[in-house]
Amino acid sequence: MPHYYSENNDTLKSNPKEIAFSVNGTNMRFITDHGVFSKDRFDIGTEVLLKYLTISAGDKTVLDLGCGYGVIGIYLGKKYQLNIDMVDINKRAIELSKKNIILNDVEVNVFQSDGFSNISKTYDLIVTNPPIRAGKKVYYQFFKDALSYLSNNGSLITVINKKHGASSAIKYLESIYKSVEIIGHKKGFKVILSKKWLTIWQGYDIILNCRNTRFFVFILLFQ
Repeated sequence: MPHYYSENNDTLKSNPKEIAFSVNGTNMRFITDHGVFSKDRFDIGTEVLLKYLTISAGDKTVLDLGCGYGVIGIYLGKKYQLNIDMVDINKRAIELSKKNIILNDVEVNVFQSDGFSNISKTYDLIVTNPPIRAGKKVYYQFFKDALSYLSNNGSLITVINKKHGASSAIKYLESIYKSVEIIGHKKGFKVILSKKWLTIWQGYDIILNCRNTRFFVFILLFQ
Protein backbone atom coordinates (compact mmCIF):
# COMPACT_ATOMS: atom_id res chain seq x y z
CA MET A 1 0.00 0.00 0.00
CA PRO A 2 1.37 3.46 -0.85
CA HIS A 3 2.57 5.69 1.97
CA TYR A 4 3.89 9.24 2.07
CA TYR A 5 7.30 8.23 0.68
CA SER A 6 5.73 6.56 -2.36
CA GLU A 7 6.28 8.17 -5.75
CA ASN A 8 2.71 7.79 -6.95
CA ASN A 9 -0.25 7.96 -4.58
CA ASP A 10 -2.93 8.23 -7.26
CA THR A 11 -4.48 4.97 -6.02
CA LEU A 12 -5.35 6.64 -2.71
CA LYS A 13 -8.69 8.38 -2.52
CA SER A 14 -8.30 12.15 -2.58
CA ASN A 15 -9.99 14.14 0.16
CA PRO A 16 -8.23 17.52 0.37
CA LYS A 17 -8.74 19.80 3.32
CA GLU A 18 -7.22 23.02 4.64
CA ILE A 19 -5.38 23.39 7.93
CA ALA A 20 -3.85 26.52 9.47
CA PHE A 21 -1.25 27.15 12.15
CA SER A 22 1.38 29.64 13.28
CA VAL A 23 5.11 28.96 13.43
CA ASN A 24 7.28 31.38 15.43
CA GLY A 25 4.69 34.10 14.86
CA THR A 26 4.34 33.34 11.14
CA ASN A 27 0.79 32.42 10.12
CA MET A 28 0.36 29.85 7.36
CA ARG A 29 -2.39 27.84 5.64
CA PHE A 30 -2.01 24.52 3.87
CA ILE A 31 -4.09 22.23 1.71
CA THR A 32 -3.39 18.60 2.68
CA ASP A 33 -4.67 15.23 1.51
CA HIS A 34 -4.41 11.49 1.99
CA GLY A 35 -1.01 10.05 1.16
CA VAL A 36 1.14 12.89 2.52
CA PHE A 37 2.98 13.13 5.82
CA SER A 38 1.06 14.61 8.79
CA LYS A 39 -2.00 15.56 6.75
CA ASP A 40 -4.17 16.46 9.76
CA ARG A 41 -1.89 18.63 11.88
CA PHE A 42 1.38 20.47 12.24
CA ASP A 43 3.97 17.76 12.82
CA ILE A 44 5.77 18.01 16.19
CA GLY A 45 9.16 17.15 14.70
CA THR A 46 8.85 19.92 12.13
CA GLU A 47 7.72 22.31 14.87
CA VAL A 48 10.85 21.55 16.91
CA LEU A 49 13.06 21.81 13.82
CA LEU A 50 11.71 25.26 12.94
CA LYS A 51 11.99 26.42 16.56
CA TYR A 52 15.76 25.96 16.49
CA LEU A 53 16.47 26.53 12.79
CA THR A 54 18.68 29.56 12.29
CA ILE A 55 19.63 31.20 9.01
CA SER A 56 23.21 32.46 8.83
CA ALA A 57 24.24 35.58 6.96
CA GLY A 58 25.89 33.44 4.29
CA ASP A 59 22.81 31.28 3.68
CA LYS A 60 21.36 32.39 0.35
CA THR A 61 20.24 29.12 -1.23
CA VAL A 62 18.19 26.51 0.62
CA LEU A 63 16.85 23.05 -0.21
CA ASP A 64 13.83 21.62 1.60
CA LEU A 65 14.53 17.91 1.07
CA GLY A 66 11.43 15.72 1.34
CA CYS A 67 9.16 18.75 1.53
CA GLY A 68 5.79 17.02 1.89
CA TYR A 69 3.08 19.62 1.36
CA GLY A 70 5.61 22.40 1.86
CA VAL A 71 5.74 23.53 5.48
CA ILE A 72 9.49 24.09 5.89
CA GLY A 73 10.18 25.72 2.53
CA ILE A 74 7.10 27.94 2.65
CA TYR A 75 7.88 29.03 6.20
CA LEU A 76 11.42 30.01 5.17
CA GLY A 77 10.03 31.78 2.11
CA LYS A 78 7.69 33.88 4.24
CA LYS A 79 10.28 34.71 6.89
CA TYR A 80 13.50 35.25 4.91
CA GLN A 81 14.73 36.54 1.56
CA LEU A 82 16.17 33.28 0.24
CA ASN A 83 16.40 31.28 -2.96
CA ILE A 84 14.47 28.15 -1.97
CA ASP A 85 13.92 24.83 -3.72
CA MET A 86 11.56 22.16 -2.38
CA VAL A 87 11.64 18.53 -3.55
CA ASP A 88 9.81 15.29 -2.76
CA ILE A 89 9.41 11.88 -4.36
CA ASN A 90 5.63 12.00 -3.73
CA LYS A 91 3.71 13.42 -6.73
CA ARG A 92 0.69 14.33 -4.62
CA ALA A 93 2.93 16.19 -2.16
CA ILE A 94 4.44 18.17 -5.05
CA GLU A 95 1.00 19.16 -6.37
CA LEU A 96 -0.11 20.21 -2.88
CA SER A 97 3.10 22.22 -2.39
CA LYS A 98 2.42 24.12 -5.62
CA LYS A 99 -1.04 25.04 -4.36
CA ASN A 100 0.29 25.99 -0.92
CA ILE A 101 2.95 28.26 -2.41
CA ILE A 102 0.15 30.24 -4.06
CA LEU A 103 -2.04 30.05 -0.94
CA ASN A 104 0.73 31.56 1.20
CA ASP A 105 1.91 34.05 -1.45
CA VAL A 106 5.59 33.07 -1.44
CA GLU A 107 8.21 32.68 -4.17
CA VAL A 108 9.51 29.13 -3.81
CA ASN A 109 10.50 26.61 -6.48
CA VAL A 110 9.18 23.04 -6.15
CA PHE A 111 9.80 19.95 -8.26
CA GLN A 112 9.75 16.17 -7.97
CA SER A 113 12.95 14.37 -7.05
CA ASP A 114 13.76 11.03 -5.45
CA GLY A 115 16.31 12.35 -3.00
CA PHE A 116 18.87 14.25 -5.08
CA SER A 117 18.12 12.46 -8.38
CA ASN A 118 16.83 15.61 -10.15
CA ILE A 119 19.10 18.13 -8.42
CA SER A 120 22.08 19.60 -10.24
CA LYS A 121 23.24 22.52 -8.07
CA THR A 122 24.61 23.12 -4.59
CA TYR A 123 23.02 24.84 -1.58
CA ASP A 124 24.20 26.81 1.42
CA LEU A 125 21.65 25.01 3.58
CA ILE A 126 19.79 21.73 3.22
CA VAL A 127 16.93 21.14 5.65
CA THR A 128 15.08 17.87 6.10
CA ASN A 129 12.62 16.21 8.43
CA PRO A 130 13.65 12.79 7.07
CA PRO A 131 11.18 10.06 6.04
CA ILE A 132 11.68 7.84 9.09
CA ARG A 133 9.02 5.39 7.93
CA ALA A 134 11.03 4.71 4.76
CA GLY A 135 13.85 3.27 6.86
CA LYS A 136 17.48 4.09 7.67
CA LYS A 137 18.71 2.96 4.28
CA VAL A 138 16.72 5.78 2.67
CA TYR A 139 17.33 8.69 5.00
CA TYR A 140 20.96 7.79 5.75
CA GLN A 141 21.45 8.04 1.99
CA PHE A 142 19.91 11.54 2.23
CA PHE A 143 22.59 12.46 4.79
CA LYS A 144 25.42 10.99 2.72
CA ASP A 145 24.32 12.47 -0.61
CA ALA A 146 23.70 15.92 0.89
CA LEU A 147 27.44 16.37 1.35
CA SER A 148 27.91 16.52 -2.44
CA TYR A 149 25.15 19.14 -2.82
CA LEU A 150 26.34 21.58 -0.17
CA SER A 151 28.40 24.66 -0.94
CA ASN A 152 31.88 24.83 0.62
CA ASN A 153 30.54 26.39 3.81
CA GLY A 154 27.20 24.59 3.63
CA SER A 155 25.20 22.94 6.41
CA LEU A 156 22.66 20.17 6.78
CA ILE A 157 19.97 20.54 9.44
CA THR A 158 17.76 17.61 10.36
CA VAL A 159 15.49 16.50 13.20
CA ILE A 160 15.11 12.99 14.62
CA ASN A 161 13.28 11.64 17.64
CA LYS A 162 15.31 9.84 20.30
CA LYS A 163 13.07 6.78 19.99
CA HIS A 164 13.63 6.68 16.23
CA GLY A 165 17.41 6.44 16.53
CA ALA A 166 18.69 9.99 16.96
CA SER A 167 21.84 8.79 18.75
CA SER A 168 22.83 6.34 16.01
CA ALA A 169 22.02 8.95 13.33
CA ILE A 170 24.35 11.43 15.05
CA LYS A 171 27.15 8.86 15.02
CA TYR A 172 26.56 8.23 11.33
CA LEU A 173 26.60 11.97 10.58
CA GLU A 174 29.86 12.31 12.54
CA SER A 175 31.43 9.74 10.21
CA ILE A 176 30.65 11.97 7.20
CA TYR A 177 30.70 15.63 8.29
CA LYS A 178 33.50 17.69 9.81
CA SER A 179 31.26 19.19 12.50
CA VAL A 180 28.07 17.77 14.05
CA GLU A 181 26.20 19.34 16.95
CA ILE A 182 22.78 19.27 18.58
CA ILE A 183 21.41 22.81 18.35
CA GLY A 184 18.10 22.12 20.11
CA HIS A 185 15.94 19.43 21.64
CA LYS A 186 12.35 19.20 22.79
CA LYS A 187 9.73 16.47 23.31
CA GLY A 188 12.26 13.75 22.48
CA PHE A 189 13.28 15.38 19.18
CA LYS A 190 16.86 16.48 18.52
CA VAL A 191 17.75 19.13 15.95
CA ILE A 192 21.13 18.32 14.45
CA LEU A 193 23.41 20.71 12.57
CA SER A 194 26.09 19.10 10.38
CA LYS A 195 28.67 21.22 8.58
CA LYS A 196 30.65 20.24 5.52
CA TRP A 197 33.77 22.01 6.76
CA LEU A 198 34.89 23.41 10.09
CA THR A 199 34.58 27.15 10.60
CA ILE A 200 37.79 29.14 11.14
CA TRP A 201 37.05 29.39 14.86
CA GLN A 202 36.33 25.65 15.20
CA GLY A 203 39.62 24.89 13.46
CA TYR A 204 41.41 27.35 15.73
CA ASP A 205 39.92 25.69 18.83
CA ILE A 206 41.07 22.26 17.64
CA ILE A 207 44.62 23.54 17.00
CA LEU A 208 44.64 25.30 20.37
CA ASN A 209 43.45 22.17 22.17
CA CYS A 210 46.06 20.07 20.38
CA ARG A 211 48.76 22.51 21.45
CA ASN A 212 47.50 22.43 25.01
CA THR A 213 47.52 18.64 24.96
CA ARG A 214 51.12 18.54 23.71
CA PHE A 215 52.10 21.11 26.33
CA PHE A 216 50.67 19.09 29.20
CA VAL A 217 52.23 15.88 27.89
CA PHE A 218 55.57 17.69 27.72
CA ILE A 219 55.20 18.85 31.33
CA LEU A 220 54.28 15.35 32.55
CA LEU A 221 57.27 13.77 30.80
CA PHE A 222 59.70 16.09 32.51
CA GLN A 223 58.25 16.09 36.04
